[in-house]
Amino acid sequence: MKRFTALMVIAAVFAYAKPYEHLTLKEALRIVKSDNLEINIAKFDEEVSKLGVKVAKGYNFGKLDVSVMGMRSNDAGNVFGFKLQSREASFADFGFDEFLAPMGGALMMANTNSLTPEALKGMNSILKIEPKKLNYPDARNHFLTKISYMLPIYTGGKLTSYKKIAQKMADMSKFDKEKVVSEKIFQVKKTFYDISLLDDFEKNLSKIKKDIERLKNTIKEMKKEGYAKKTDLLEVEAKLANVIRMLNQTKAYKELSYKFLSFLLNHDVNSITPIALEAKFSDMDSAKIAKSNLDVKKAKTGYEIQSTMVNVAKASFKPEIGVFGQYSSSDDKPFNDFRDHDAYTFGFAFKYNLYNGGIDKAKLEQEKLKKLKVENQVMLAKKGIALKADKIKTEIKNFDFQIESLKKEVELAKEIYKVYKERYKEGLASINDVLIKEAQHIQKLLKLQKIRNKRNAKVLELEKLAYGEDK
Repeated sequence: MKRFTALMVIAAVFAYAKPYEHLTLKEALRIVKSDNLEINIAKFDEEVSKLGVKVAKGYNFGKLDVSVMGMRSNDAGNVFGFKLQSREASFADFGFDEFLAPMGGALMMANTNSLTPEALKGMNSILKIEPKKLNYPDARNHFLTKISYMLPIYTGGKLTSYKKIAQKMADMSKFDKEKVVSEKIFQVKKTFYDISLLDDFEKNLSKIKKDIERLKNTIKEMKKEGYAKKTDLLEVEAKLANVIRMLNQTKAYKELSYKFLSFLLNHDVNSITPIALEAKFSDMDSAKIAKSNLDVKKAKTGYEIQSTMVNVAKASFKPEIGVFGQYSSSDDKPFNDFRDHDAYTFGFAFKYNLYNGGIDKAKLEQEKLKKLKVENQVMLAKKGIALKADKIKTEIKNFDFQIESLKKEVELAKEIYKVYKERYKEGLASINDVLIKEAQHIQKLLKLQKIRNKRNAKVLELEKLAYGEDK
């Protein structure tokens, strides 16, 4: 636990390191696993659950207590009890000094056979004496030192079952942490693809901007010669302004993506090494994905926990046996004459419930029904994940078809724009026709980027579904 805390402190220190430049995806994934704050919080939860297992195991070893108590009292019962517990009680504590003198006189009268009614009455009055030392004792200090140990011998399997449940709960916490890790990996990869696509789109827009600027210069020259109108120039300038707007918007989105990446990594990132525009698609078997899926694993663990809860309910029909021991010493001074005033007690306890109105039987049936319910939930989770995987794979394949088609459409739109630009120079097309064709080219390019973005998201979503595979 100390080592784990130290790692968290080191991670916090490195959070203030200099910004990353040309960060690779591989390095980003390593950083997010070690420095992401949400993952670190999940790691703490996992450690807490592991300690819960130790707590459950500890109950098997019983409980050893040491207690030291100090008291002072003038209560008659307490003072006599203190002396008795310290093995220091005497007949004087009963007030025998007030009893013996009159008792001696009565005995002498009995020996002389002079028991008159008055003498008998006097002897009866002796029994009514209220001893001062017994009823009004001096206040006394009392210090009690006690060591006690209780050990469960047999609990009907409850302790064993609770230990198993604690272990499964730790497994649950581990799956929760892995789920957070898988989500952060998804987000980092998605951000890398987003930035790479934005980079590509920005480059294409920059090329289009330069091309329109060249067209603008050409129109200026043509206007001087009387072959172009002022409105042609205004239309091109408006189109150029629109492209510049899209370019600035793309840069703004990219800047936001870098901020989100910096948040994920808990480090500032200025630039990345771009990756492929299209995520690699591996057509994984849906049944294997469902088997490795973290939600399915959690559902299976929930079923195992519920199975153990059935055993806990069954334990109510079995006896409980335990042993205990106690060693103590007391005196009016702390730890005084410890061995002379010591005492011990040991024994065992046996408990077996014979009847409680059928509550235990009803609870057992409840746990059995819950077990059947969770079993069906596991089956539903498996089938649901497999169906979701099939759906995602179908969507990815459809996106692949669209991307191949759009690539050709983009190329065609680009060539058509070039043709119309030349036709304009020859006076065979209007500037409006040229700009329409350029707008169509940009629209096709933008649509291609959007489809690529959706496809990448689906590929990464499929990877996230199968995250637990071979782990």
